[in-house]
Amino acid sequence: MTKALVGRDIAQQIAEHSSDAVVEFNESCVVVRPDLLLKVARFLNTTPGLDFNYLNCITGVDYLDCIEVVYHISSMVHNHSLILRVRCDRNKPEVTSLYSLWRGADLQEREIYDLLGVVFVGHPNLKRLFMWEGFKGHPLRRDYL
Repeated sequence: MTKALVGRDIAQQIAEHSSDAVVEFNESCVVVRPDLLLKVARFLNTTPGLDFNYLNCITGVDYLDCIEVVYHISSMVHNHSLILRVRCDRNKPEVTSLYSLWRGADLQEREIYDLLGVVFVGHPNLKRLFMWEGFKGHPLRRDYL
């Protein structure tokens, strides 16, 4: 039986691959810099032994000082999972789209864009999903209204 990977093990591997990418980590989660998100996600997706080939879900969280995008990813091959988080500037929330790695990111990134205003750079069809075009603001932001 193989040893289960935990956040610190994965954070260490990420740091070996990209020394300044990891902001913080714990047993189940790794927080990475937004400008290195795609590089880290590609590493997690393509590295033998990690093989995070499945995107379970993406969500966004509006804190008062930042907006965080949270990715739950899994390896169907090795039966392990990870929460990958990235914090972006609340005034200009922007992260790279992970659509190129996981096609399931398509509608989830659009939902977060629509409701929280996070721009997913490189998304092939980033437009509102629930609210109509021309709707002012993003209704899940704490400062909405």
